[in-house]
Amino acid sequence: MNITRNNVDALNAIVTVEVAKEDYAGQVQKVLADYRKNASIPGFRKGAVPMSLIQKQYGKAVLLDEVNKLLQDSLNNYLVEEKLDILGNPLPKVTEDFDWDTDNYKFEFELGLAPEFSVDLTAKNDITKFNIIVDDAMLNEQVERIQKQYGKLISKEKVEEGDDVRGTFSNEEKGINNTTNITLDIFKDKKTIKKFIGKKVGDVVTVSTKGLFDDDHKLMDYLKVGHDDVHGLDVEVNFTIEEINTTEKAELNQELLDKLFGEGIVKSVEELKEKIKEDADKQFATQADQKFLNDVTEFLIENTKFDLPAEFLKKWIQTVGENPLTEEQANEEYAKSEKGLRYQLIESKVIVENNLQITFEDLKAFTADLIKKQMAQFGQMDPSDAEVENIVARVLSNQEEVKRLSEQVMNEKMLNVFKEKVSAKTKEVSYQDFIKEMYGE
Repeated sequence: MNITRNNVDALNAIVTVEVAKEDYAGQVQKVLADYRKNASIPGFRKGAVPMSLIQKQYGKAVLLDEVNKLLQDSLNNYLVEEKLDILGNPLPKVTEDFDWDTDNYKFEFELGLAPEFSVDLTAKNDITKFNIIVDDAMLNEQVERIQKQYGKLISKEKVEEGDDVRGTFSNEEKGINNTTNITLDIFKDKKTIKKFIGKKVGDVVTVSTKGLFDDDHKLMDYLKVGHDDVHGLDVEVNFTIEEINTTEKAELNQELLDKLFGEGIVKSVEELKEKIKEDADKQFATQADQKFLNDVTEFLIENTKFDLPAEFLKKWIQTVGENPLTEEQANEEYAKSEKGLRYQLIESKVIVENNLQITFEDLKAFTADLIKKQMAQFGQMDPSDAEVENIVARVLSNQEEVKRLSEQVMNEKMLNVFKEKVSAKTKEVSYQDFIKEMYGE
């Protein structure tokens, strides 16, 4: 067997595999001999069928199968030995007049080669690393929310200021139909608030979406309108009142604090605010980190220049799925996936150049931390090591979970590299301002 490679250019190559009779003949004869031992053909005893008949009936199929196996093994070994970094899989070149009745065969395969490029994490950029501030207004709002959440709910007949109103926003033309809870102070305009005062269950209040809230993004929460539609949305929506309640706020006493955090852990309103701030800081840091990671990713994709074997990849996309695609469909798929492919190559380069590896200990520690956080949400503030380890063992016995968690661990390692090497300006913002920045406004 002889394998040669012709580099068409830096991104494309043709590999030629020449298979001689001596490369496959022995294995073909062995398989046919096994067929003969087990063949049941009328007129012949089992195992006594003439080889010429076996050859005539099965010879061509066995030849094709064994040559194909030999071809695939040899090609795979060649790619490994030559350390070729390819994209997709080798594509066989179709030969119209291929002759299986000869003894020697020649096969050609197209290869798409991964490009050579460098990733400059220190390049000049306009990326901002946000530091989200938890201010007093937010803390007071969260304390009040807790008091209302654990307070006594009292049903009412008519709406007054400060009441909680449950109902459904609807607009048939825009497909709006969302049931939600509101308090009247969410509305930006006092005229809107007055429309609700004195209304009863079953009444319908019509309001305009334009300027309904102090931030148009709240339309996403209360009306379930998509982000692309919220800005400049100017339609009338009906709010059908279904419940009217007022809440007698819970007293911020030790009993409530113990119920929230465990006995004696939080002992005053000041400590409660510290706890809220601590939790919010963690949550906001995670959101800010995710935006930073997204922004660095976009920057690298846009500024790391290299070519791809586009025509090869389009041909490969046509063949890779369960059902073959047309050329037009493959072009559309390539356009959708090109950006993701570019980042996969960039990510692989960053991983190699920074020697990023995931050990089993990394995975166990990351999983244990996630489990502890989840248990804390359900009031289990101090689980035993044995309890956590048992859950970790169960989670990591699932290969799909291992894959998902490994991706999260690698993302964390990538984030740490970016924080260390990417020069970004830092900006302190409120959470509301961060949301605006996140949506590019």
